[in-house]
Amino acid sequence: METVVLSSVLLIVFFAVMIFVGFYTRNMAKDVEGFALGGRSVGPWLTAFAFGTSYFSAVIFVGYAGQFGWLYGMSATWAGLGNAFIGSLLAWNILGRRTRIMTQQLDAKTMPDFFGKRFDSSTLKVVASIIVFIFLIPYTASLYNGLSSLFGLVFDVPYWLVILLMAVLTGIYVIFGGYTATAVNDFIQGIIMLFGISAVIVSVISDNGGLVEAAKRLSEIPADNWEHGAFSSFLGPDPLALLFVVILTSLGTWGLPQMVGKFYAIKSEKDIHKGTVISTIFAIVVAGGCYFLGGFGRLYADRIKFNETTGKPLFDTIVPTMLSTLPSVIIAIVIVLVLAASMSTLSSLVLTSSSTFTLDVIKTAKKDMSEKDQVRGMRIFIVFFIVISAVIAILKDSYPGLTFIAQMMGISWGALAGAFLAPFMYGLYWKGVTRASVAVCFVWGCGISLIQLFFTLSGTDVSSFGPFFGFIFRSSINSGVLAMVGGLIVVPVVSLFTAKMDRFKVDEMFTSFEKKVEVPQKEALD
Repeated sequence: METVVLSSVLLIVFFAVMIFVGFYTRNMAKDVEGFALGGRSVGPWLTAFAFGTSYFSAVIFVGYAGQFGWLYGMSATWAGLGNAFIGSLLAWNILGRRTRIMTQQLDAKTMPDFFGKRFDSSTLKVVASIIVFIFLIPYTASLYNGLSSLFGLVFDVPYWLVILLMAVLTGIYVIFGGYTATAVNDFIQGIIMLFGISAVIVSVISDNGGLVEAAKRLSEIPADNWEHGAFSSFLGPDPLALLFVVILTSLGTWGLPQMVGKFYAIKSEKDIHKGTVISTIFAIVVAGGCYFLGGFGRLYADRIKFNETTGKPLFDTIVPTMLSTLPSVIIAIVIVLVLAASMSTLSSLVLTSSSTFTLDVIKTAKKDMSEKDQVRGMRIFIVFFIVISAVIAILKDSYPGLTFIAQMMGISWGALAGAFLAPFMYGLYWKGVTRASVAVCFVWGCGISLIQLFFTLSGTDVSSFGPFFGFIFRSSINSGVLAMVGGLIVVPVVSLFTAKMDRFKVDEMFTSFEKKVEVPQKEALD
């Protein structure tokens, strides 16, 4: 009873703050630039937290932490550190400043808009928008995963009600306040995530006799080809598979429109430096903490639920099982933490989807669309995308036989990053990228993911394809890595043999990097 009361009070306060922010920031979302990008005047703290909270949702805290912690033990922490140093630190350093400068030069408001203007092709813009529409919706629906098992610890309510509550409240503040409301709420939600995860880690470790005792017990659990020590070792029982997890979850952010879009909105280039540090520290605590926590999941093997058919654990139940023995106040904090993580990512995804569909599809067809109509269109499509994602999540939970939905969720990340990462990054740095290479990379990234979907749904025994392809198509993680890394090869190779863009137009796009600006001597010596 105490847990129910505490959780209810915290949730009510949390919801009230989120809605207040939405109403408070509504005057900043009256035009397209303000609604979609916060007027390109968002500071480093809000941008860094918006980047981090969009990155890490309940999928990581509940699903990935439980799954990869079970498979790799304490070495799963490498995934969190990869997210911090590759997915955050390197992403900000390599993409951040150049993205902010060039997108302002091109007046690009979305990733498809960037492709359209950078490569002077409305076709590429529309195709990119369709890819976002197809693959971002199932990814959005996956954010609800794990909420039912966590809320089941405290509240006796149906899963659909949890989804409905989260969807409605997220929709309210995004519709009213647009990007600014999302960024401010992301900051608040990020603070909750930082303190919440720290409290959970301390509580779980203490519950198992301290770090040394917990690691000792973990080392005594056997694994394939290991008598003991596998799950407490430096690289874990399967270093190659772990490496692919690190690459997918870290490098993938470089090609996701909802992540890269944060760089469009930051106030100035100098704020990139501050944002880089803040974002990296946030990722170390949140992602590193989640995967580190999940590494101790096998200590609860006698209490978690297993699939009766396959004998494998139900990964979404591992972390909730770990939390079930903790004090009421910790469980209440976790409920708010997971809801905050999911709502922050959901708000980012639906804002990205609605902006892309309105500005890159509707406005392309209706060129005389006014600013007011564009903002109204984005608000309408926010409702549409939230409703669709909620319905998909409810259907998936109500009808487990709909394996297509579950598998689409799994391949969404790989498809988006595989299609967009290489042409976006090369487009910022290299004048020689061609339209044909971008189109081929779109086909490559989506094609690999759809092949993976076919093999998975058809139950094809991919091991018969040989060691390489058998390994690659064994899971959507491995094929997603192939899509991303392969794209980095496809774009330059195809660009060498296909028609080049107009040199004058490309040079003009890159002039933004050559403009002279004055800075204080503390930032640049003569």
